[in-house]
Amino acid sequence: MDYRTRIRNVREDRDLTQAEIGKVLNKSQQGYNHIEAGRAELKIDDLVKLCQYYNLSADYLIGLTSKPKSFK
Repeated sequence: MDYRTRIRNVREDRDLTQAEIGKVLNKSQQGYNHIEAGRAELKIDDLVKLCQYYNLSADYLIGLTSKPKSFK
């Protein structure tokens, strides 16, 4: 699974908006939308913030595993 699809699915499963996640990453809604849409790359620092926010491993968020694990 593509990481963009995974981070969108996680966000939607938790009933969060792009604007809410944008705030977590210090980005606008549009800036975060660009990541999900593939017009911008997810930076490592932003990946770490998402892992912490969602309490999920990076392996899960980027699609290397299909089993969600907690962030350590």
